[in-house]
Amino acid sequence: MANTIKIFDTTLRDGEQSPGCSMNLSEKLEMALQLERLGVDIIEAGFAIASPGDFQSVNQIAKAVKNTRVASLARALTKDIDAAAEAVKEAAYPRIHTFIATSDIHMQYKLQKTPEQVLETAVEMVKYAKKYCGDIEFSAEDASRSNPVFLYQIIEAVIQAGATVVNVPDTVGYTSPEEFFTLIKGIRENVPSIDKVDISVHCHNDLGLAVANSLAAIKAGATQIECTINGIGERAGNAALEEIVMNLGVRRDLYNLGTNINTKEIYRTSKLLSSITGVKVQPNKAIVGENAFAHESGIHQHGVLANKETYEIMTPESIGLTENKMVLGKHSGRHAFVDRIKTMGYTLEEDALNKAFEQFKVLADKKKVVTNKDVEALVRRKTIVIPQTYNLDRFVVNSGNTITATSSVRLYCKTGAILEDVMSSYDGPIDASFKAIDKMVGKKFTLEDFVINSVTGGADAQGEVTLKIKCKSKTYNGHGVSMDIVEASILAYISAINSMLYDLESMK
Repeated sequence: MANTIKIFDTTLRDGEQSPGCSMNLSEKLEMALQLERLGVDIIEAGFAIASPGDFQSVNQIAKAVKNTRVASLARALTKDIDAAAEAVKEAAYPRIHTFIATSDIHMQYKLQKTPEQVLETAVEMVKYAKKYCGDIEFSAEDASRSNPVFLYQIIEAVIQAGATVVNVPDTVGYTSPEEFFTLIKGIRENVPSIDKVDISVHCHNDLGLAVANSLAAIKAGATQIECTINGIGERAGNAALEEIVMNLGVRRDLYNLGTNINTKEIYRTSKLLSSITGVKVQPNKAIVGENAFAHESGIHQHGVLANKETYEIMTPESIGLTENKMVLGKHSGRHAFVDRIKTMGYTLEEDALNKAFEQFKVLADKKKVVTNKDVEALVRRKTIVIPQTYNLDRFVVNSGNTITATSSVRLYCKTGAILEDVMSSYDGPIDASFKAIDKMVGKKFTLEDFVINSVTGGADAQGEVTLKIKCKSKTYNGHGVSMDIVEASILAYISAINSMLYDLESMK
């Protein structure tokens, strides 16, 4: 058995299928490059046949990623496999990942095929994919509800046909750790050629057992785990990468297995995903939640002060958090700011760094102390480069509880034009501002979600706005930060519009 478990990250494929987690091309590329820095073994970049946008993102990620294997999902259909092969053909290490359902309920009602027909299709499509690519993964969809004897048969057949990885998914999150251990153990004992391939598992979290089931599979002999950052994914999500990796690291005594993950990149990767999608993790989320290393109880605080190991089984530093004592304020220089950014795990291009530093100095004039959370709010959107079709120049609002709110907004356009308009709204200055922007842009958007958070505590806290707008059938995320919540809202709205325009331009 291998001493290192391979980590197959499907954040950009299964994760992006989670409602509200769609990403544009630039965001997917940024996320893929961060996953490469994190050290995942395989990035499932998307489902190439799903749409022209999906094909393009898989293709661009395949070109951009240099050290990590890049996979595209494909149904057991020649057209899907053709698209997947074309999308990943320029990858340094390409993989085609094809699947077909093997449970009785799926074969009867979804595929309307007999087990014999499914077996024949699986073998034929693995052979077809093999002509394009040496690395072929086969997934038996709904494996945890499949007849084990049929599962053994189809796995042996696809290995003989050329599969290099066989995936055993718990597609609907139905199984338990004990059952899944027995299933994986049974595959190891009853599939003659199983030692020639990696055994992979892909667990969903419908009953909250995705991580537990994945770890049980590892104990039974699985060598690859399919997972996502923050556990995002369809329905209740997937097994969380950070929880799998830190379980193996902290409990090395139990598993005696490692991964190739650079754990100090975990926190940054989690935060980047939340920033891109606008979907935050709950405070008590294991490993990356805001409270994961927080201690409020007096008993806990006393113990941690005496010896951190009393209540901490891993260090904040091990996932990329720091306990930097240097205070940033208005007298801090560029060197201190750059050092703090590097300490927090961020790398910015020179232009983005200059802009972030300028914004830091403006913020430092307004606040006594600029915290790590303030810096993170300034920096993290600078790491995603989206051409700015519109930029905010200025805005003026007039509001009160006895008058109709009005907002005058002026925008710079990348064409050099200056646009300005005034609108009013009974729903307040933010709605009036959005209406003014809609009028200038010439489109009307549906506001799908609007969330305001305080970056830090206190009266001088920055306000962080994350919102989603809908244009036709697509949703776009926007993010804005300012000590003025109206300005943060306007910045977030413009950010979402710029993201939409970039997405439309990239599709041409």
